[in-house]
Amino acid sequence: MAYSSHDVCIRGSGIVGRTLALLLARHRLRVGLVESPAPAGNQPDIRAYALNHRSQRLLAGLKCWPGAERATPVLQMRVLGDGHAQTVFDAGRMDQEAMTWIVDVPTLEHMLQQACQYQSGIDIITADKADAAPAPLTVVCEGKHSSTRQQLGVDYDVTPYGQTAIATRATLDAPHLQIAWQWFNHTGSEGEILAFLPLDGPEGREVAIVWSVDRNRVDDLLALDDAAFAAHLQNAAHLQPSDAPNVIGVQRRVAWPLQLGLARRWAGSRIGADGVSRHNWVLAGDAAHSVHPLAGQGLNLGLADVALLDQIIGARPYWRSPGDMRLLRQYERARKAETAPLIAGMDGIQRLFSHNAAGVRQLRNLGMSLFERSGPVKDWVARRAMD
Repeated sequence: MAYSSHDVCIRGSGIVGRTLALLLARHRLRVGLVESPAPAGNQPDIRAYALNHRSQRLLAGLKCWPGAERATPVLQMRVLGDGHAQTVFDAGRMDQEAMTWIVDVPTLEHMLQQACQYQSGIDIITADKADAAPAPLTVVCEGKHSSTRQQLGVDYDVTPYGQTAIATRATLDAPHLQIAWQWFNHTGSEGEILAFLPLDGPEGREVAIVWSVDRNRVDDLLALDDAAFAAHLQNAAHLQPSDAPNVIGVQRRVAWPLQLGLARRWAGSRIGADGVSRHNWVLAGDAAHSVHPLAGQGLNLGLADVALLDQIIGARPYWRSPGDMRLLRQYERARKAETAPLIAGMDGIQRLFSHNAAGVRQLRNLGMSLFERSGPVKDWVARRAMD
């Protein structure tokens, strides 16, 4: 198939880009999927994502949902403040099979890669040939550092946080019992947020760690040997009493600065290299928005982006191009409206817990205690987060 015969060109072959390629191919659209550059080095990927019910249904519908050992259902979530306040979300109490699922990233990426390889209508294009693949619609799924978004001249407003995320995987001295833990601690000038996310199925003893720490502490923490780093994790998880299992080992660590990032435009047009043709584009995933990991919603937002884009394109009249600007504006308006409250809420929580004044700590712990006893309000928030 000639590159010029594609209906849609997707730039970025991560989870969001490959999911969109599979969705669009079901409508018999001809999709060019531009491969993302391979990561430097050959280190094992320790990432894991929390995926909600909507994402689970989407991926299961594409037959790309991992088995129970690689997509661990979270039966309970325990969130502890920096006093004695805590709130607990329980799937059984809400008649749900899981609050969320913690999914092994390498497994999910491999399943999507295999599905795209064997799905008719999808052409894999190497990055060096991306410019030779014009299409009526280009979807940019390259992540928050997207070079294509920059080439399109789209402003990306970044609000840096004073925290850096450190991710690793840890081994516990007892099964995690499918419980996810999150601690909000007042250590450092920006506070800290530590999450233990259960892996390896119901009887697993491994958790994915996401530790958002004051950026001034990062170098010292990364320089520690594994035993010393495990001890620091243990201490951070027990600044208040809890019955979380103990950390007895950790794997390699990766770190990245945390930010709120929002593109000002999510859709637009550009003139082709011939100076005459016009090609339309749209942003999805982290190329459009990047958020703090405290609520585990980053990938869920990206998958919701492509699910709506697929729905709009799939329902278009047969005579309308997939890149018709009316469709793209419809997508942009709907997704901005839906994501704005969630993004603002996560930003507000991060800022609230970054204040370490005693009065603020007392107020937020009081608020957490009241929320735990709020009944219907708590259930409504939990159901919104799950789906």
